[in-house]
Amino acid sequence: MAILLEILFWLSIGLVVYTYIGYGILAWFFVKIRNILGKQFKKYNDPTFLPKVTLVIPAYNEMSCIQAKVANTFSLDYPVEQMEVLFVTEGSNDGTSEYIKSLQTTYPNLRMIDGDTRRGKIEAMNMAIKTITTPIVIFTDANTNLNNLVIKNIVRHFQNPKVGAVAGEKRIETEGSEAAAGAGEGLYWKYESFLKKLDTELYSVVGAAGELFAVRTDLFGQVEKDTLLDDFIVSLRIAADGYRVIYEPEAYASERPSFSIQDEMKRKIRIAAGGFQAIARLGFLWNIFRYGLLSFQYVSHRAMRWAVAPFCLPIILLLNFAILLTQSELLDYPIYQALMLAQIAFYLMAITGYYLENQRIRVKLLFVPFYFSFMNYCAIKGYIRYRNGLTSGIWEKVKRAE
Repeated sequence: MAILLEILFWLSIGLVVYTYIGYGILAWFFVKIRNILGKQFKKYNDPTFLPKVTLVIPAYNEMSCIQAKVANTFSLDYPVEQMEVLFVTEGSNDGTSEYIKSLQTTYPNLRMIDGDTRRGKIEAMNMAIKTITTPIVIFTDANTNLNNLVIKNIVRHFQNPKVGAVAGEKRIETEGSEAAAGAGEGLYWKYESFLKKLDTELYSVVGAAGELFAVRTDLFGQVEKDTLLDDFIVSLRIAADGYRVIYEPEAYASERPSFSIQDEMKRKIRIAAGGFQAIARLGFLWNIFRYGLLSFQYVSHRAMRWAVAPFCLPIILLLNFAILLTQSELLDYPIYQALMLAQIAFYLMAITGYYLENQRIRVKLLFVPFYFSFMNYCAIKGYIRYRNGLTSGIWEKVKRAE
């Protein structure tokens, strides 16, 4: 019995370490081998390649940020005759639709889809795609700001006919006095950016950030209206069809962090529920014999992050406790005592970080244990929400810091 507990204990630790550290090391190693063998993917950067694009911006009740979004959009460095801008404002009742409509005489390339019924972001995207005639569509959120060269940095990759989508980077704008939720979120996205760079060099990014991603219009398809992670589903289906999804860090969308840890928790739980929904709908990607590297990347970088590691963490704690209880001579097993103490200390730091966050007190030392535990807690809650069938495609807006 004791041996079985130890095997399960170390297996669970191995799965967590692989999910958060091991995959990155392995991907880095494979990329190095590819580079040594001269098998790097060709990079495209022809400044004269300026295809027509449509920038699609779902905007439900976004008057608080719509003026800044319009100003940012029409200041982007891209030929105006090659760019269409489409706002989808259906269901808005705060003046967003009226404001966009008032600008159409100023900006001839500005279009709008409105209506009285709110159907959600997914249906907004499905409606928009049917009206688009440009070969490339770029989706971005209304509450983000894009960097000036964003479109040029995205479209250059589409010179390669094997590229079906381009994922931009999400950046969190934090200030020195920012709460731990925002600071932790920023650290998380920096690490994600590093992994996405490796993913691109190895083969393909497995998922895109909904704040900014582009696809070939004819590859978008129809997304189920109850889909929670549209960006993830769309990009992975394109990759499964044999196209690469490229990560472009020089095309980025900046946004403020969630206003509070409670707001961030709502968002993370919904994303996790969407992750489990996506795992169910993308079950075919587990077939490594058909999808090769894509399956390896998808399972290692995404599926295990949602469906394996979060559940291993409490199991590790329980198994560690059980092992100590079953050993007659505790002094013969100092490693298990040390690991138990380390886990207790880690989670106490996480709990303290949560408490201080609610008090608006920021302690950098607690960022990692707090946000790591927080993300995995939300993943478990997301699974429960998914199993309960609470998967409406209409997002509950989360308040952002000002």
